[in-house]
Amino acid sequence: MVQYAKRRESMDYIIECMHNIMESLTNKELTSFGGGAPAKEAYPIELIRELTQSVLNDEEKAMQALSYGATIGLTTLRKAVQENLLIPNGIKANMDEIMITAGGIQALYLVCKLYLDPGDVVLVESPTFVHAKMLFDSFEVKCQSCAMDEDGLNMEDLEAKINRYHPKLIYTMPTFQNPTGISMSAQKRKHMALLAEKYDVIILEDDPYSEIRYSGERLDPIKTYTDSKNVIYANSLSKIFSPGARLGYIVADSEIMKDLVDMKLAIDTCTNGLTQAICAEFFNGGHYPSHLGNLCNIYRSRRDVMKKAIENHFPVGTKQTSPDGGYYIWVELPRGLDGRELLPVAIEEVKITYGSGSDFFVEENHEGSQYLRLSFAGINEHVIEESMKSLGEFFKSKQ
Repeated sequence: MVQYAKRRESMDYIIECMHNIMESLTNKELTSFGGGAPAKEAYPIELIRELTQSVLNDEEKAMQALSYGATIGLTTLRKAVQENLLIPNGIKANMDEIMITAGGIQALYLVCKLYLDPGDVVLVESPTFVHAKMLFDSFEVKCQSCAMDEDGLNMEDLEAKINRYHPKLIYTMPTFQNPTGISMSAQKRKHMALLAEKYDVIILEDDPYSEIRYSGERLDPIKTYTDSKNVIYANSLSKIFSPGARLGYIVADSEIMKDLVDMKLAIDTCTNGLTQAICAEFFNGGHYPSHLGNLCNIYRSRRDVMKKAIENHFPVGTKQTSPDGGYYIWVELPRGLDGRELLPVAIEEVKITYGSGSDFFVEENHEGSQYLRLSFAGINEHVIEESMKSLGEFFKSKQ
């Protein structure tokens, strides 16, 4: 048998982690807090049905939606992103600096494709987004983790590791980070922008949850603090429109964007035209503000119920983060409880699954097994309350 590329072997462990997460979302016998699916109530199904019909009833729009399109993306959607998502958040970008991608993961992939060679160093947060870790493994790069504080990356550790490892890229999710829910302070965002200029390193700012804020003050993206080409902003429309539409976007300097477009051209020619057209209608029809308000109301309530239930039912000494938005609460179990070892037991005994914290660290021997990532987004309040009670009692029984 012809041998697979070496990158496949290096991805074995993380592929298993991702399969476990994705399978938990579709196993109807389990209550899954492990994945990151939106609430069922967050899908604007009737509206999308109407918008789809509107696009298909307009001959010009229908032909544009169903034909090959520009690799950089549909003009109407890029304009909608600029007006509804970038300008309100302080990002100044011309139309030739915005590209529509096939989901947020493709945005990350294209940046990696453009910049990373095997053996290059990427600095990541500790813990970090498990899918980004999978992506970096596929490019055969060396990930080095940087310490996290309660307000985001530890800047002293970050700068020390820039000097030590000379990374080509720094990957960060500064707002409602996946998996911790932590948000980086404004001061640290400004500091990171300065580091990008000082050390001529690319900062890949991944921001898929920033719109879903239901408490606290809005924070400007890192990209707003510098005119440097070195900060590339990536985002997704999955959490605020539909994950199945597979839409995301990148914002980068026009010279860099030309090369990113070339990378995309080599992969899939263009992003799905029909979903782009429908999404453009969604924004341009003025539907986004009320839809976003509805999302935030749903997730605020579910976060509050989960936080309270963890406080009431988990073992004494359990710690948890308190996110102002996004989907996740990061839980630290008391010493002696191993979340990774107990996961298959929890699945068997209480039919509940969660994100094993050790999956989110890049070091193979990291002692992160006492952590859990719990997603409250896709589950209603009653089930959250009952499940956290069952899970808490389960962990107490294992002490």
